[in-house]
This record gives sequence, C-alpha cells and structure tokens, in this order.
Amino acid sequence: MKKLKRNGFIFISFLFLYLPFFYGCISTAASAEEYYSIGMAYFELGKYEEAERWLNRAKASDKTITASQYNLGRIAFERKRFHEAASLFEEILTKDPDNVLALKAAAYTRINTGDIPAAERHYSRLLILVPESSDDGYNHALVLYAMGRYSDSEKVLQRYLLSMLVNNDMQLLYARSQKAQNKAEAIDSYNTWLLNNTDAEIRSEYAQTLENHELYARALEEYRKSLAETSSAALRSKILFSIARVHLTADSESATGITELQNAINEGFNNADAAEELLLIKGLSSANIESIRNIINNMKRSSEI
Repeated sequence: MKKLKRNGFIFISFLFLYLPFFYGCISTAASAEEYYSIGMAYFELGKYEEAERWLNRAKASDKTITASQYNLGRIAFERKRFHEAASLFEEILTKDPDNVLALKAAAYTRINTGDIPAAERHYSRLLILVPESSDDGYNHALVLYAMGRYSDSEKVLQRYLLSMLVNNDMQLLYARSQKAQNKAEAIDSYNTWLLNNTDAEIRSEYAQTLENHELYARALEEYRKSLAETSSAALRSKILFSIARVHLTADSESATGITELQNAINEGFNNADAAEELLLIKGLSSANIESIRNIINNMKRSSEI
C-alpha cells in the first residue's frame, strides 16, 4: 500500500513538473477525456483556475460535457460564485431533468443564492427520484420552513421518523414546524430533543410553547432552567421578560410580574414594543397597567438619551 501511494505521488509530481512542456502537444492531440482528467487532477489539488481551464476544454465534447459542467459548477460554488454555479447545474437539468447529482447541487446552491422557491422545486423533484434520502428530506423541509410552509415542512419530516430518532437537526426542525403551527405536539417534540441536548435558547422556545398552551407552571420552570444555562446578557434579558409575561398572564393582579419585568429591564431588555403588548393581557389590574405604562415611558426616555 505504501509503495502504491508513493508511486502515485511520483506520477502526479511528474505530471505537473512537465505539464508546461507537454501543453502544446496536449492542446492539439489530447482527447476530451484527458482534458477532463487533467482538470480534475488540478481540482483535487485545489488549483481551481487551472482546473477551470482544462474542464472548459473538456466541456466542448459530448462525451465529457455533463461531467465537466457539473465540476465547473462545484468550482464556482467553492469560490462563492453561487449564481454561476446554479446556472451550470440547472443547464445540466435542462437536458437531463432526472440527474440526481445536479438536482442536489442546484437545490443546495439555490439556498445560497437566496432563491428559496427554486430550491424547493429542485428538492421536490429530487425526493420523487430518491425518496429514501433523509438528508435531502431534511434540506427540503428546511426550505419549506424558510418559506413559511410549516405544515408541509412537518409532513416531509414525518416520512423520516426513524432517521429523526438519531438526527438532532431533524428533531429540532420538526418541533419548530409544529410550534409555528401552534400545535400541542410541539411540546413532546421539544422535550424529546432536550432529553439529549442542552441549549438555553431552544429550551426557551420550549418554554414559550408551554406558555402558548397555558401550561404556565411548566413554562416558568423551563424558563428558569434556560436562565441558568446561559451567560448571554441579551438572552437572559429576553428570558426574564418572558418570565414577567407568564406571571402577568397567569396572575394578572400579582405584583410579581412587574418585579420580573423590572429585572428584565435592569438586565438590558429594551424592546418597548414588546412591553406595550403586555397591556393587551386580559384582566390586568389597574395598578399593573399603570406600572407597565411607567416602565414603558422610562424605556422610551432612556432610548432618547
């Protein structure tokens, strides 16, 4: 094995050492397959400019046009020329709409260009051809979620329940898709994720889901846990505000909510619009309404200084 690796290295070294000498001969006599091989050798070495030069030569032949164009797209992607990469992949699809590699590449590249509807179309086609691919299923669901199509995102993920058992990203996206639809099932989905993971922000999402379903005691417990799990000042202030909101909602006459709201402000919370939404809570006592208004006025004055 060591000898083979050494001989391979000697061959590559020889090839690139004498490549300028043979350039003229190759350019007139070499086959498209040889152009392609040289281009890919440069590609593997990360020499993208040289790789593009030879792959563009290889692209002129029907035998190597598709493979050359696909790898030119890969090079464009690596160099962050995403629109060019997408065009190269999609040109392949105009001739071969069932090309799985080009579909995967085009779909992922379109996410990077920001053309989410195009990415969704490619993933939809891809999953017809390879429905068993959980990785592509996750990417498709992610695109649907980004489009605000939360129910469709959830339905796609439901095809991969076994994969979801071991894939934390899929579990979390599933929970978030359900939460966005205000489904109670999101509670169990978040809980499943949190059994094997720790993240204060995601625990806070879980707490908000409990809060949305009026499970206030459990929501407070989870907000407190998330508070203990983070050192981020910005996240802490948001969590404290959420705690204040739960107290004001669950017991609209208690002063505890006002105390927690002031704690959030002291920690740096400064979203006056969110604070004003607290005034919409049903049954707030007149004392709490007055306190909230005073706090909002102080927040606005502080922001003007």
